[in-house]
Amino acid sequence: MAQNQFLSIKPNVPPRCWFPMHYTSSSNKVWKLSFSTLQKMASQSKVLCAFKENHQSNHSLIALDGSEKTMVAMLNSKLVKKPGKKQHHLWKKRDSTGSGQKAMSLVQIISRLPNEKEAVYGALDKWVAWETEFPLIAAAKALRILTKRSQWKRVIQLAKWMLSKGQGDTMATYDCLLMAFDMDGRMDEAADLWNMILHKHTRSISKRLFSRIIALYHHHNMPDNVIEVFGDMEELGVKPDEDTLRRITRAFEALGEFEKRRLALNKYQMPYKYIHFKGERVRVRNRITDEMSSLK
Repeated sequence: MAQNQFLSIKPNVPPRCWFPMHYTSSSNKVWKLSFSTLQKMASQSKVLCAFKENHQSNHSLIALDGSEKTMVAMLNSKLVKKPGKKQHHLWKKRDSTGSGQKAMSLVQIISRLPNEKEAVYGALDKWVAWETEFPLIAAAKALRILTKRSQWKRVIQLAKWMLSKGQGDTMATYDCLLMAFDMDGRMDEAADLWNMILHKHTRSISKRLFSRIIALYHHHNMPDNVIEVFGDMEELGVKPDEDTLRRITRAFEALGEFEKRRLALNKYQMPYKYIHFKGERVRVRNRITDEMSSLK
């Protein structure tokens, strides 16, 4: 058959299923292919069949020439999978699975113990002895459970034990510990903890933590300490919220510094506030009055 002669084929299965796309045309139902194109298609089909046979069995029954063997070798080399860089560590990754059950077991363990530091710390050391990694998530959940139950002594013991192990050095732990100190009346320990936080995390103290220590000092009628913390807030550029500002103005009133109270209100009080009126949220102007600056 001459090479310039064209063949008309009309298979039952469309050629797109068994030949490359650029060899076919979907505009007509009859595909006209030259002899050289058919020869090239047959060669590639032969190579693909040999490639499949090579992966299905160890012995290939299809005879190939040198160029076709090279093509099969290239296809085989492209499918060689490199081993991944999977590293097996001796420790486990931090996982929250089962942390709630661990937290409840920890709460039950320390709730039955006497109020002695050695007994509590010993039980906590036994609880963590067989763990490949410190169960920080379970300990944090146990801390929240004890806080909701208002077991302030246990909260203090658990938080101090976590910090002694070098774990839980976060603002949430400090906030929980300051609240426990406030409710348990340990003002000296609260002041020491706050000084440590102020020197260690000077630029990263959150507004919530400033509000917590100001509420603690206000709760125990310590206006001088409230004003001192307010000075640190101004130095660090932390803006007090509405409740914290009310406590600050009350501290200025207790010290008789009405001019500083007025300046603080003019600087930090929002010009507008939102109230609920007849089931809707309405914005009204915030007026500076003695009633607004007093705590209910």
